[in-house]
Amino acid sequence: VNTAFGGFGWEDSKTISATLVPSKRGTAPAYQNITPNEPNIQETSGRSGAVQTFQDLLKSPNDEKLFEYYATSQLAMIEINGKVREIGSPAIYDNVDFSPNGKYILASRIERPFSYQFPFNRFPKKVEVWDANGKFVKTIVNLPLQDNLPVQGVPVGPRGYAWVPSEAAMLMWAEALDGGDPRKKVTPRDKLMSLSAPFTSATVEVLKTEHRFQGRIFGEKNGLMLYFDYNRDTQRRRIFSTDYRNPASSTLVSDTNVNDRYNDIGTPVTKTLPNGTTVIRQNGDEIFLTGTGASPQGDRPFLRRYNLKTGQQTQEIFRSSKNSYESFVALLKDDGTEFITRRESVNEPPNLYTGSACLPGVIDCITAVPKQITNFTDPAPLLRGIKKQLVKYKRADGVDLSFTLYTPPGHKPGTPLPTLIWAYPQEFTDSSTAGQVSGSTNRFTQMGGISHLFFLLQGYAVLDDTTMPIVGDPETVNDTFIKQVVDSAQAAVDKGVEMGVVDRDRVGVGGHSYGAFMTANLLAHSDMFRAGIARSGAYNRTLTPFGFQSERRTFWEAPELYSKVSPFFYANKINEPILLMHGEADNNQGTFPIQSERLFAAISGTGGTARLVMLPLESHGYSAKESVEHTLFEMVQWFDKYVKNAKPRDQKQTATQ
Repeated sequence: VNTAFGGFGWEDSKTISATLVPSKRGTAPAYQNITPNEPNIQETSGRSGAVQTFQDLLKSPNDEKLFEYYATSQLAMIEINGKVREIGSPAIYDNVDFSPNGKYILASRIERPFSYQFPFNRFPKKVEVWDANGKFVKTIVNLPLQDNLPVQGVPVGPRGYAWVPSEAAMLMWAEALDGGDPRKKVTPRDKLMSLSAPFTSATVEVLKTEHRFQGRIFGEKNGLMLYFDYNRDTQRRRIFSTDYRNPASSTLVSDTNVNDRYNDIGTPVTKTLPNGTTVIRQNGDEIFLTGTGASPQGDRPFLRRYNLKTGQQTQEIFRSSKNSYESFVALLKDDGTEFITRRESVNEPPNLYTGSACLPGVIDCITAVPKQITNFTDPAPLLRGIKKQLVKYKRADGVDLSFTLYTPPGHKPGTPLPTLIWAYPQEFTDSSTAGQVSGSTNRFTQMGGISHLFFLLQGYAVLDDTTMPIVGDPETVNDTFIKQVVDSAQAAVDKGVEMGVVDRDRVGVGGHSYGAFMTANLLAHSDMFRAGIARSGAYNRTLTPFGFQSERRTFWEAPELYSKVSPFFYANKINEPILLMHGEADNNQGTFPIQSERLFAAISGTGGTARLVMLPLESHGYSAKESVEHTLFEMVQWFDKYVKNAKPRDQKQTATQ
């Protein structure tokens, strides 16, 4: 089986479809240390389009040969008796999907010319419909190299093509009406198109969306389709309900800011049909919604009924109590009266339970006592000595903030501790959503991998998920990035000191990825921390010139911003020790390993204190046992040296610059 793109899956009870290594593939091209026999050439002329900092790209003609050799596969049907039937010819199939009735195949294959600037999903692609024997039926789209997409744009032509799971053989896809450019003031922006077997008639327009189409999910009956559109200017996401067979009208189900966790209606509960496709579970006119149930007191997951005809959430079937954390797992009955949940609390490890509820309007209903299904015990009793609480406070500009305060086992209240603040900045359009609480202090404390919570076992207090909201207009929000993260950090430190937990003279800050970017900026633009930990970050935004995170402007449109938010440009002001860690094989867009290497060189050259740890063979996250243990060792050793055992300093030095 060739798993470069595909794999295998059941098509019926006796047959598996698979992408196989071609039987006549031959010998692989040479890997490396070969003598080049031609130059590496790229050319551009007149076309514009964002060129993001993608990783792991093809770099030479030999790379092209290697990619073609290992990615080429042969589609086949394999019966349980071992009989293999090949379908079509070998090609670079990035997706092969059988229709729900098994009579057609949607085959997507990558073709030359390849690119050295873009990943495979931007390469030329041909998407076709075949019959079950591999005979060509219809071309859905013939995409050229996608090298001219605008920032946050989408391709022109069919995209998001897939079978409608509740139909025998119907395809549906989206097409842009604005040229794929979100900066154009156009409405409607997208349209949904469909085409049914035998694929000889013209495509049918299903509906248009006012804003950018973001996805769809189908019901198991009555032509139900929920679809989504997104207004990037207001960051509002809408959910509509319609009958895709007769979409004369659509019903608005939800219209909320994507960051508004308190008013999130949840996600539809789904089921798997006999043909292997996933659809929304329906019970008459009702569907079921499950979500995290965010609230000012923390997350309280829920299960609800939603009536498609009335548009009302007719009943909250279940919601986690305030003293535990219990989330929905699965329905046991179609009417929602019996279900499975996963319950945990501060001292109770996660276990599965059965639950029950009454139908609306049933008077003499008695629900059964929840029954425990599993019996997992506490794997690390030592961690039960850890205490945690949700702490709320305000930033200087009035924005609500919060963190989860963890204190180590045996901590005596009122005793200040060396402290780690761990955070990840997020953008918001308004302060009301920026101040919303996430997570729950009722969850069973567990830690693993490279978690910063291990600091608790070394006598530190941890201010976890410290909110660092960047609030403003999506077009210009990053103009005040530095001030907002510094003010947020200062508010967190002040609150921890006020509570008698944080020792102001012994506070460090850390983060991963965008949190590492934040960390380096905090050390460059403030003096409230004694040291920092920055893992897998980006520190020179001129190396990501076509945007970063949610930034829409290119470097050439806002050069001053790109330099202002780049800690590399202020390396001479990073006068606190910083631990830089990075995976040598980081494939995350924008966080090239060179980002950490160059910041380390800059700090070294300007007389600062830094340590650079490059983890071999690791990507954006670290997974090897050796890497995980070494990461924990490096972090604790660094903070023990520069935070826990730091000498008191003049309080005047703690004022922000």
